[in-house]
Amino acid sequence: MRIQSIEHVPFEGPAGIAAWAAKRGHELARTRIWANDPLPDPHDYDLLAVMGGPMSVHDALEFPWLAQEKECLKQAVARGRSVLGVCLGAQMLSQILGGQVGSNNQREIGWHPVRLTPWGASNPAFAGIPKEFTAFHWHGETFSVPRGASLLAESEACAQQAFAVGAKLVGVQFHFETTAQSMEQLIEYGAADLVAGTFVQTPEEMRAGLKHLEGLEAMLTRLLDNMARDI
Repeated sequence: MRIQSIEHVPFEGPAGIAAWAAKRGHELARTRIWANDPLPDPHDYDLLAVMGGPMSVHDALEFPWLAQEKECLKQAVARGRSVLGVCLGAQMLSQILGGQVGSNNQREIGWHPVRLTPWGASNPAFAGIPKEFTAFHWHGETFSVPRGASLLAESEACAQQAFAVGAKLVGVQFHFETTAQSMEQLIEYGAADLVAGTFVQTPEEMRAGLKHLEGLEAMLTRLLDNMARDI
């Protein structure tokens, strides 16, 4: 299977997705928008993974490539490619499907519980994922669930944690792909986000939460294996 990532900043790469691809023997090609890589053609991949970033989907004046990337996503959907959007990637996927993106009531950073909705418990992309689990978060904005999609997961701080159209188009607000290294990169480059709040953990609290990594990796594997079966 051919996997293509789109990465918006050097410190939010495919992380655990890259590890899963290597383990399964899948090809992974990477588009680093921050390094001016050209956007991929939908003929060149089977699964598109759109990663996170500190910018907003509304920042097109500051980041002109956002409009081009949204068009790339529209082409992927039109061509029937599988798409996994993570954080910013999920917000972008929601927007191109007709959803809205705006500020969440709470900034959510660190390890926080997530629970599946009834639709999440029955969605083929989330088959085998526990009804409640702890995930890593780093966001201040959120998406609405676009028409034709189902809300798969929620948390206390954010009512929209995941959505899907079947098992082919999946957006997750949290970071299934987190590794110890990717978390440290977010702590380093996202330090300005760590303003005291009910759902904002300190770096020390986040590092104490690394005990959740094994479970998170198992759930990422489930999700990607499930999506791969639909390709």
